[in-house]
Order: sequence, then C-alpha cells, then structure tokens
Amino acid sequence: METKIYQITSQAAGSDIIKQAASVIRSGGLVAFPTETVYGLGADATNPKAAGKIYAAKGRPSDNPLIAHICSYGDLSDIAADIPPEAKMLADMFWPGPLTIILKKQSSIPYETTGGLDTIAVRMPAHPVALGLIRASGCPIAAPSANTSGRPSPTLASHVAEDLDGKIPLILDGGEVGIGIESTIVDLTENVPTILRPGYITEAMIKEAVGQARTDPGILCADAAIRPKAPGMKYRHYAPKAELVIVDGEASAVIQKINTLVKQQQSQGRQVGVLGTDETRGAYQGAVFRSIGPRKDEEGIARHLYRVLREFDADHVDIIYSESFFTPGIGQAVKNRLLKAAAHQVLRV
Repeated sequence: METKIYQITSQAAGSDIIKQAASVIRSGGLVAFPTETVYGLGADATNPKAAGKIYAAKGRPSDNPLIAHICSYGDLSDIAADIPPEAKMLADMFWPGPLTIILKKQSSIPYETTGGLDTIAVRMPAHPVALGLIRASGCPIAAPSANTSGRPSPTLASHVAEDLDGKIPLILDGGEVGIGIESTIVDLTENVPTILRPGYITEAMIKEAVGQARTDPGILCADAAIRPKAPGMKYRHYAPKAELVIVDGEASAVIQKINTLVKQQQSQGRQVGVLGTDETRGAYQGAVFRSIGPRKDEEGIARHLYRVLREFDADHVDIIYSESFFTPGIGQAVKNRLLKAAAHQVLRV
C-alpha cells in the first residue's frame, strides 16, 4: 500500500486533511497522528477489525491493550463503566494532557481493543491535531505509539515512516512532539490509584489531585524477574537495534567503566556507541558519542531519548553503553524507558 504523508499545523485542526483522515478512521483504516507525547497509530476503538489492523501493522502482541483517545470528558461514559470520583478529579487537573486512566470498559468497546481485558485505558490528548481528528471521526480512537512493536517510539513523522511506510495509508506530520515519552498510566480499578507506567505526570502530582497514589514497584525495578502489572510493560520496548547496557554509579566511575568497556568491545572489532550528556561530551574515547542534552534539563532528556536511540541505528553500532538518567521529576519515566530498552541490563559501578 502507498503511505501518504501530509504536513499539518496545529491551526489546521479543522482542515480538509483532517476530514480526509477522519474518513479513513470511519472506514476502518489506520492513521498516524501527532500527540503531545509521541506519534500515535489510530483506528476506531469500537471496531474490532480496525483494532486488529493496529496489531498487524505494528507486529504488536495481541494481549497488549490499546489506549482509547477521546476529545471531551463527556465521552468517557460511552466507553467506561463504574467511573469513580477520582476520574473526574484527575481529568479536571490533567486533561487534556499526558495522563491515561484505567477503568472498567463498556460493552461498546471490543476485547480486540483492550487486549482481552475487561478494563479500558483512556486519555484525552493535549494536541490540536489529535483532538481535531477524534472530533471529526466521531468515535474514540485507539492509538498506541506509531512504530514497529519494541522499537523506540516516534517523536517525528519520519520515525513513523521509517517503521510503517507501506503498512498504513496515512501519516499526519505535525512536526516534533513536545514531551517525547508516553503518558502516565493510572489504574483506578484499585483501592488506591496505582501508576502502571510513569510519565510526565508524577506520583506526587496525582497525590495532589486525589489524595493518595502508589507506583507499581515492578516498573522501576532493574530485576527483570519482577513483573509489572501492566500487560504491555512485560515486553521489551523502546529498544534500538543494538544491544543497550546502562552503567550506573558515581559520574567519574561511570566514565572510567564505559571507557574500559569501549576498548574491550573495539578489540573484538565491534562498533560502540555511548549515550551521555552535554557535560560528558569529550569524556569518552573512540566511541560514537551522542548527547541527550544537559543533565539539568530533565524534560529535554525525556524529549530527546527516543530520537537519540534511533540515531544510533543510523550509526550502525553493535552495542551502546548509556549513562543513567534518574532525576526527581520526570526522571522516573526516563529510567523506566531505558530499563525496558536495555532489557534490564544494568552495570553498577
């Protein structure tokens, strides 16, 4: 199939391009579109065959649920049941925005969308193009990240094309996304709201909104044997083609260890990449070095992570050594994504 790519601005949320994309959604097709987090691969969330096309295009495991995107809080009751007061409290504070909530599903949502679960993951994106597409389509849009399953999520339309060209009919190119990592997921079917995937919205922010919250310990643990609750988080995600190893510890010890590892790998004829920050630029010898930005700019680190991992693919490296990036705010989300990309390979020095 031919994949068409249309450039679209935030001001064109009601344009003919959006109307064409909405027609594709209503007819059971797929459209990749920008959100404030990453690019999503959208289909009618109420259409089981359309949801199935998402899994096929991505090569996504069928037990990994899709997130349904809506454009107004009033749409929530059409797809979710047993909505607790916390849902409205969170929506009032964070929607539109990078927060997904999990609730019991309505019968209107097929199991093909929910990965066979009786719950539905829902969010309202904070991007005019995404909201315009949902509104014009007249249905909730199921949309995981618009990439091949397991690969770094797309933060540019070119990333989508790299993975899905010829597999989907339409990509809406809205430029680079703002946040760069996926939404926080909060399970509201528990007695205590539980974070199943960290993101821009932190546990402290959720506690401020609803009074209590906890984080599933499995999502930040380096031990791969400790399984997170969210079905999708058990899979290797966000991964470059090369093997990725995180080196964690005091800065000077990390630099020394990575330089030693680089020499060892090069002696075996392997091309080595190093993921660091502006502060450590020039500290590594003989490797392909890429900076994720200044260490103090944690939002920039999150925004650049997937792009830099994809750039290593273009460098044709065989192995990547990464500094760790744990910071008080969004750093939990970055740590989680790196752990998944590295298949939990962490060297502590």
